[in-house]
Amino acid sequence: MAGAILIAAQAGRALAEAARRAGLRPYVADLFGDSDTLAAAEAYRPLPGRFGMAPSAAETLVALDDLAAAAGGSMGLILGSGFEDAPGLVAEFARRHRLLGASAETIARLKDPAAFAALCASLDVPHPAVSMRAPDDPSRWLLKRVGGSGGSHIRAATQSTPPPGHYLQAHVPGQAHALNVLADGRTIRILAVTEQWCAPTPIWPYRYAGALVRGGAEPPALCGALVVAIADATARIVAATGLRGLASADILVDGSDWWMMEINPRPGATLDILDRRAVPLLEAHIAACLGAMPELGAPPVGAAAAQICYADRELAPVPDHDWPDCVRDRPRPGSVVRRDAPLCTVLAEGADRAEALDLLESRTARLRAALAAQKT
Repeated sequence: MAGAILIAAQAGRALAEAARRAGLRPYVADLFGDSDTLAAAEAYRPLPGRFGMAPSAAETLVALDDLAAAAGGSMGLILGSGFEDAPGLVAEFARRHRLLGASAETIARLKDPAAFAALCASLDVPHPAVSMRAPDDPSRWLLKRVGGSGGSHIRAATQSTPPPGHYLQAHVPGQAHALNVLADGRTIRILAVTEQWCAPTPIWPYRYAGALVRGGAEPPALCGALVVAIADATARIVAATGLRGLASADILVDGSDWWMMEINPRPGATLDILDRRAVPLLEAHIAACLGAMPELGAPPVGAAAAQICYADRELAPVPDHDWPDCVRDRPRPGSVVRRDAPLCTVLAEGADRAEALDLLESRTARLRAALAAQKT
């Protein structure tokens, strides 16, 4: 029988489906309980809270213990987003379950803003300055939440001192990319360079929208010299922190200049578009976490893209919709999705970047039109 794996995340669907592709039985705790999450999960437990904030510590521990009991034991626990600002909670997870991913100590070094800035300085990795003081010139700074994910926590700075749990980071120019890697605590294997974009609103100007990986036959997103420099920097950070498993280095690139913005020490939002190799990525993740860097096989030939479709109006309740095959994170009929909250994820593949993006946009537009027609 396939091994059982525990999963805890804000949204656990992508990890659950990746676990199935790796021949595992996922036992999932997350905030949403989307229809396809429930379909992929062997068992499911809901977590309280809201997207962008860490789930309740006590209730997450209870949910994981309950799932472990239902599984009759598991290979271990894989964490998605939502726990970057809670290394103490991750340490408690590790005391109860075998943690397959970044340790609490690694997360603390990577996600504490001052500690990460000091680490980058010591390794000669370009990184924007950080500050906990009221800025003299707020236009030069962004306000961020410690451990935040998804971009909705980022604001323009004001003249005030950052509130508790927040910090200032210097505002630098550039286009957003990520170096997606597999790490074994000593070195890395590069999976892909992905391009990222935002879905801004007046309140959330840096809200994450989606990501794309180019096809193998088209020009790369970044020149070879830049990729080498970024990969070398990422490998030095991995060796200094002992990071293991799937991870991504978020970067801003402006011509020949680049900045390491942060390291995400977990499987990320690009899992759907990257898990297309002969070796399932969660299988590779577990092997690397156990200290054995696997061969990954050839990268996919075509391009792939994924985009969050945010609700342009409140759906209360969500209708019993016939979701197309290209849609993931499908909300359960009768549930409530607030305006501007994530509604679902749309996927597309194509021969190259342009074809994948065109298909992604047309699928998203058709989905919005179908939902609007169903409402009326």
